[in-house]
Amino acid sequence: MRLLKFILFMRQITRKSPANLDWIQRQGLLSVKLAQIFALRPDIISIEKCKQLQTLYSQASTIPVEDVFKILKEKAPDAYHERIAWFDVEPLAAASVGQVHRARLKSGEDVVVKIIKDNHEKRFKRDVRRMSRWLRVAMIFSPKLRRVGNPIALLDHVEDYTLRELDLRNEINGAEKLRAIKEDLADDFPMPRLRFPEYYPEISNRHVLVSELVKGQTLEQGIVNSSLKWEDLLELFRIHGAYMFGIGTFHGDLHPGNCILDNDGNFVFIDNGAICEAPRKVSKSLFNFFFHLSADDKDLAFEALISLAERRPRSPDIEKFKEDMHEIYHNFEILSVGEQSLTEVMMKTVKSAVENAGADYGEEGFPIIRSLMYMDGLVIRTYPEVKLISEMRGSLDEFKSGLDMGS
Repeated sequence: MRLLKFILFMRQITRKSPANLDWIQRQGLLSVKLAQIFALRPDIISIEKCKQLQTLYSQASTIPVEDVFKILKEKAPDAYHERIAWFDVEPLAAASVGQVHRARLKSGEDVVVKIIKDNHEKRFKRDVRRMSRWLRVAMIFSPKLRRVGNPIALLDHVEDYTLRELDLRNEINGAEKLRAIKEDLADDFPMPRLRFPEYYPEISNRHVLVSELVKGQTLEQGIVNSSLKWEDLLELFRIHGAYMFGIGTFHGDLHPGNCILDNDGNFVFIDNGAICEAPRKVSKSLFNFFFHLSADDKDLAFEALISLAERRPRSPDIEKFKEDMHEIYHNFEILSVGEQSLTEVMMKTVKSAVENAGADYGEEGFPIIRSLMYMDGLVIRTYPEVKLISEMRGSLDEFKSGLDMGS
């Protein structure tokens, strides 16, 4: 993405009127991915603009029927053509990278077929290189950006998970990794309501993926029709939080379109290609921060963030940091997410922790913060009256005991 295009892109994102989503999609895959990031930032843009940009998760542009059949003819393995009995030409859903169609195997199973819509990789890599060059120039003049909302770390993260999405075999591998973790935790931290789709690797490849048709609704659909229960969202946090805080290996793109609540009440994680690894130091420090914050012990919570520094800061710096933090978190425990977004508070927290306490979240730390943004955005759109930090307490206690998180 060239500098001028990025300036025009930012105008679409920040202006008060709705963004031109067609224009954003025409600028390429990087533009769409960045718009999806901004969709999680109610601290920067309005809730209404966030909601509009979030439609890019599952309502992206589709491709003509003739192109669908051309891709399947050229890219699908021979075994695919031998086993498919029926294929619905109307897409079930479309996202930035691929689109999904219903189909049926000759053996009778209802499945979905996901196809990569275009040869995105070459243009995407070129756009990332261009943006990286002028971001690095900007970093020379503002070196603190490297650790506060680091744009290069964000760009690297977007590049990493997007390139993995472009090889659909990673979805199968990612699901297997998360399923193995669930099985390892079964005795100490059971997650009976979590499952993953059945995949058909023998008729799939990097361009085409065949998997089970999961009957139910995505969380995005549940938001739209106001059918999501608060108890379900808490259980989702319990499950996803166990991966994030307890293990540090987790679904890196679990937005509301990538989780299905099936007809049996189970959570089904889909699009499992972007598995992220958070450094143990980061995941455990963030756990301790939220654990003590939920107990209204702010000083211990702030100490947890100081532990992210390479060496303990000087006493005056710690005092300045804690003074800032007490101001940021004034009345936090009594305010609902609708009154004070967790995302907004977390961005201020990261900034203060880096500038005043020398904390370093590292380039690998962004995915876990991004996942917390997803949770925050989900709650804002469904139960804005909830005091999220106090509602998290039960799960945080369970993480400490069942996942041996310590103190």
